Amino acid sequence: MHWSKLLIVVLLSVTIGAFGGFIYWSLSDLPEVRSLEGYTPSESSFIYSSDGKVLAELYLERRNFIPHYNIPDRIKRAFIAIEDQRFYSHPGVDIIGILRALYKDLMAQSIVEGGSTITQQLTKMLFLKPEKSLSRKIKEAIISVQIEKRYTKDEILGMYLNQAYFGTRAYGIEAASQTYFGKSVNELSLSETALLAGLQKAPSMYSPFRNPEKAFARRQLVLKKMLENRFISQEEYERANAEPLPVKPFYRKYEAPYFVEVVRQNLEAKYGNAIYTSGLRVYSTIDYNMQKIAEEAVANGINAIEKRVKKGIQAALIAIDPRNGHIKAMVGGTDFWETQFNRATMALRQPGSAFKPFVYMAALENGMSESDEILDEPVYFPGGKPNTVWSPKNYDGEYHGYVPLKTALALSLNTATVRLAYNVGINNVIDIAKKCGIKNTLHPYLPLALGASDVTLLELTSAYGVFATGNRVDPITYEKIINRDGALLEETFPSSENVLAPETVDKMKVLLRAVVEMGTAARAKELGRVVYGKTGTTNNFSDAWFIGFDDRLVVGVWVGRDNHKPIGHKEAGAKAALPIWIEFMKNIQ
Repeated sequence: MHWSKLLIVVLLSVTIGAFGGFIYWSLSDLPEVRSLEGYTPSESSFIYSSDGKVLAELYLERRNFIPHYNIPDRIKRAFIAIEDQRFYSHPGVDIIGILRALYKDLMAQSIVEGGSTITQQLTKMLFLKPEKSLSRKIKEAIISVQIEKRYTKDEILGMYLNQAYFGTRAYGIEAASQTYFGKSVNELSLSETALLAGLQKAPSMYSPFRNPEKAFARRQLVLKKMLENRFISQEEYERANAEPLPVKPFYRKYEAPYFVEVVRQNLEAKYGNAIYTSGLRVYSTIDYNMQKIAEEAVANGINAIEKRVKKGIQAALIAIDPRNGHIKAMVGGTDFWETQFNRATMALRQPGSAFKPFVYMAALENGMSESDEILDEPVYFPGGKPNTVWSPKNYDGEYHGYVPLKTALALSLNTATVRLAYNVGINNVIDIAKKCGIKNTLHPYLPLALGASDVTLLELTSAYGVFATGNRVDPITYEKIINRDGALLEETFPSSENVLAPETVDKMKVLLRAVVEMGTAARAKELGRVVYGKTGTTNNFSDAWFIGFDDRLVVGVWVGRDNHKPIGHKEAGAKAALPIWIEFMKNIQ
């Protein structure tokens, strides 16, 4: 008897010691609950227009943090009703709830109800691996109690609702509301709230887009729980239960997509993945209304051209404030979602006669005036190969003898322009173009005077800003970036350099005004106000341009085909590009 009692004591001691050791081992690596004080979940970043419209949402996990005190009470009650009815009374672990769930599971002979509280679910999300073990359950319970001691119930519920995954790449209640219903949590109806509350248990199983019948039943269960807990009335229950389910998710598409992609790439190069996770607010330079007008002008222009020629035309438009370099509108093609190639910033194309103003600017800088004359007669220069001759021709094959510089540019006379470039020196023309902001290689040969070197629409349009103000101002895509706490992270300022004296600016305006008054852009007179600019057309009508400006904007338009084939017969800059430019300028306020 003595030995049997001793054996029992030894076994009990070993068992208690082993269990104690197991508990100690389980708790040896508990995370610090205090780390929640710096709780910063991954959060989407937003790009805004200059007038406050959302252009894009950038994210890896679509999450828009919302403070717990801004979450409507109805949403809180819906989640409490379906997930944790004793949330406001238990200390983090609900013993009554566990016993009730155990009883139901035993009666059903399967797991039909869980006993985890909202606090325990938050603990699993933030601290623990998704493993099923006794050790994890012990950790979960202890951490949950610690969280309850450190934070208020509403703070815990807020963290849970911001962290939870709702399916369809939506993390947190605000992103879920936007994804499933296209609205903020403050705008949700009762039925919409109930649907989101029911999703959290198994987002894929209860998705209204995948399993509408299960989603409907789950929503109905949430509404019943809310009714049982007297959170809603019978009338509210019946009305909400009758509402239809959403049929498709609300994925936010980029507004001004070609522009947004430029901004996104620049920010990613500077900040890395932080632009998708840190909740940045990027305030861009784009004017939302101007952007819409630009997109419509391009679409209408292409439709008009394709009534005359074979389909497959592309076009691009960019509008810049020459005073500060702010890009106010950008269209890089007909359909960003079909092709992301940005013809405003990436396409290298010959500008044709749209390059000629740099030749005339070099002449003015060399001491000439707009009334000085240049000979417009056939001229011959050594060709690119031995024993060959290059002789430029005017567009209509006619020549005008001695003409003022103003007339030569207005009529876009090739022969006179090449002769002028020869007189002032092609290297001087290149220097002037570079000072104005042309960055791509300009070949030091006379055909350059007729636009024989490739440029982008962005750099050419920006360079024309010098003709408007005398200053070269680098293009800017955003004004400032604010972090998730509202602190200023970055602010941009114009980078400006004076290139032309005021008197030279006035002379250039006389020349470019003549293009509208008496030259190739005469159609622009229909605007009824003073504008300046130059048309451009390349060989075989493969590129059509118009770059022009008024007192507040410089705007460039390019039209062509991606394969460099001709647009169509006689589809010159004045016919293909200028109408798009006019429509845009006519409709902006």
